[in-house]
Amino acid sequence: MLYLSLVVLIPLAAVTVKAISSGVGTFWSSIDNTLAIRALAITLGASLIVAAIGAVMGTLVAWVLVRDSFPGKRFVNALIDLPFALPTIVAGLTLIALYGPGSPVGIHLAYTRAAVIVALLFVTLPFVVRSVQPVLIELDREVEEAAASLGASNATTFRRVVLPALRPAIFSGAALAFARSIGEFGSLALIAGKVQIASIVIYADIESGSEQSAAALSVVLMVLALVVLFGLRRIGARVGH
Repeated sequence: MLYLSLVVLIPLAAVTVKAISSGVGTFWSSIDNTLAIRALAITLGASLIVAAIGAVMGTLVAWVLVRDSFPGKRFVNALIDLPFALPTIVAGLTLIALYGPGSPVGIHLAYTRAAVIVALLFVTLPFVVRSVQPVLIELDREVEEAAASLGASNATTFRRVVLPALRPAIFSGAALAFARSIGEFGSLALIAGKVQIASIVIYADIESGSEQSAAALSVVLMVLALVVLFGLRRIGARVGH
């Protein structure tokens, strides 16, 4: 508890105190304005989209890595963890080189909301994959074989047998991807441009000396992340029973 307090609880408490240091009225005015509301709406919308895409594609990637054999499988499996190790600003540079002005693939996404989603998909890739993989590895294949022997198609077997076992892990991974998305900054600093993402608005407030406004918006993001994480995990636990 002491370690948790020093690393997490005390810093979060300090941010909260800073957010309300000038009074509740000032706190409210810091988040009840067009810029803050727009930034929150864009951030939450992009994060939900990324969590939904990650839930589907992350499960698919985990399935391929566990159930299929192909050349270079170990390399691909190690590549999944690259967003954890790579500085996110490097991810931003890579994406802006690929999708920015003078794109070698002819796709110009830089400084758009689509670029924000692509960047967030990159940094959140490992969450669902690494949540689902262990469950797939431990899943009893005999149950699937029994379903197939009774005439169930592959789609039916997956929907009725495999998916119920994977749902808690999928929801957990999606919750982590959502939480990471709403607080992401490094990969968006270059490619987001004038798209008003909450983390970039917080950084701009700090740069301009509006630390109380930055703290207020940070507290709102923290509360939203906690609510969504708690909600998704409750849903995941419920559907797992």
